[in-house]
Amino acid sequence: MQFFGSSEISPSPPAPTASGNNAHMMYVFNRNGVCLLYREWNRPLRTLDAQQDQKLMFGLLFSLKSLTAKMDPTTAEKGNLGVPQLPGQGCSFHSFRTNTYKLSFMETPSGIKLILVTHPRTGDLREPLKYIYNLYVEYVAKNPLYTPGTPIKCELFNTSLDQYVRSIA
Repeated sequence: MQFFGSSEISPSPPAPTASGNNAHMMYVFNRNGVCLLYREWNRPLRTLDAQQDQKLMFGLLFSLKSLTAKMDPTTAEKGNLGVPQLPGQGCSFHSFRTNTYKLSFMETPSGIKLILVTHPRTGDLREPLKYIYNLYVEYVAKNPLYTPGTPIKCELFNTSLDQYVRSIA
């Protein structure tokens, strides 16, 4: 079952947006801000410990979501801060780019937040993030041994994620 698109995980995922291994890191947070997964592929410099890094990333996402919701010029109702929105509902951001990295973001209706940090020249990653979420649903959420809200320790998910991320970024 796939939540974005067809009914099953496609044997051929969306086409890569750039060549080479330009993915730096990925975070998966639940709706409460608990980091369920952190993966690194190509992070040249580590300046913070993992817990500080995760808190800063979640805080950044919360702030950016609040900013985009408050600046939305199309609606007078600004909604409650921190409440997940359905895909296509309200004003949200998908990515931002600096001179050293690009952060791509997707939030699901269940409040799962996927963040992929890549090289700044990487293209649009909305479809790849949807595919990664579908991997999460198939290998983690449907796993009867997984307890929601705990760190993801599914080797099949990690292997599939590694292979896919290396192919897209």
